[in-house]
This record gives sequence, C-alpha cells and structure tokens, in this order.
Amino acid sequence: MSIRTSRVAEALVRSGALKFGTFTLKSGVSSPFYIDLTCLLSSPRDFNVVVDAVGDEIRKVQSFSKVDKLASVELKGALLLPSVANKLNLPCLVVRKENKEYGVTGRIAGGEVKKGENILFFDDVVTDGRSKLEAIKPLQELGAKVETVLAVIDREQGGRENLEKMGFKFRVVTTLSELVNVLSSSGKITEEQAKKILNSVKKRVK
Repeated sequence: MSIRTSRVAEALVRSGALKFGTFTLKSGVSSPFYIDLTCLLSSPRDFNVVVDAVGDEIRKVQSFSKVDKLASVELKGALLLPSVANKLNLPCLVVRKENKEYGVTGRIAGGEVKKGENILFFDDVVTDGRSKLEAIKPLQELGAKVETVLAVIDREQGGRENLEKMGFKFRVVTTLSELVNVLSSSGKITEEQAKKILNSVKKRVK
C-alpha cells in the first residue's frame, strides 16, 4: 500500500473525518462507517495532508491533459477546493446545488465559465456518481469541457463505472478498501471492523 494512502488514512481517522461504529445514512440504511471531510477544517495538519494528496493527483492529470480551472459542488468538496486550487495556482469555481435567484444569480459561484475551457471536476467522495453528473451538467451547458472527475475517496459503490460509462476519466486519491486495509494492518481498526465495512460495500454494489 502506498505511503500516500497511509498518510491520508491516518489524517482521516485522526481528524474524525472517517468514523467507525453504527450510523444511519440519509437513505435510512445502517452503515458501519461514516465519512465527513468537514472535520478536516478543525485539524489544519490533517487538512494539509489531504490537500497535498489531491494536489499531487491533479498534477498527474496536468502532465497529460490541459486543466484551465477546477470546479466542485457545494458543500464538502467546495471547502477543500480553494486550498487545492491555491496550491496549484489554478482558478476555481463552485457549482451551487440550486439556482440562486438574487444578487449574482445562477448556479456558478466564483467566476465565469468560458466556452472551451478545460475544467477538472473535484469532490470529496464518490458513491454512485449521480450527484457528480448533476453538478457537471451546468458547466457543460455553459460550454466547458469536463474530461476528468477526481475524488478523495471512492466508496466503491458503482461511481467509477457509472462515470466512465458516461465518458469521463475517473481518478481518486484512495478507495475505501485501501483505507480499511491500511487501518487494519496498522491496528487502528480490528479485523472484525474491517470485514464488516468491506462486506457492507460488497452488499451495496450487488
């Protein structure tokens, strides 16, 4: 397992962004883990570990593909985005979940989308990928080219497959399985916890 995955795993657990226990998700389904990257805001050290990892992954994309701007959707991905963009000296935009009806209206905050711009779309977590497709649509409608979608964590619940099926290149800092294996190997979680989490992922993919 990579050193980067180990550092990110430790940062997520240390900051409380990755929790283990019994949690009820928005869908009503019970889960043995919960991911909330907003917790990184209260831990500058861990925040920087994740931002650095995201920045490294974007640099890899830049080595073979032009990136004019970064974009994310409110809320969680957008909290990390400015720091990542600043590190890479790239402008960034935030896609609102709903159209703003007052002041600077529309669904794009932070600037304008110019026709033909190459925008890399970033978010914190990918589950099935549907919310990413919904957030990318306003960028495309304004003429942007979105080729790559990048996430911090792939929950391995069909997101990669769905995004690639739609023609996007999908990149991720780490997967849930990688995180769990690292944490289990280092004794941060028990083998029983690891098995329960990995089984819950397999169950939802079916």
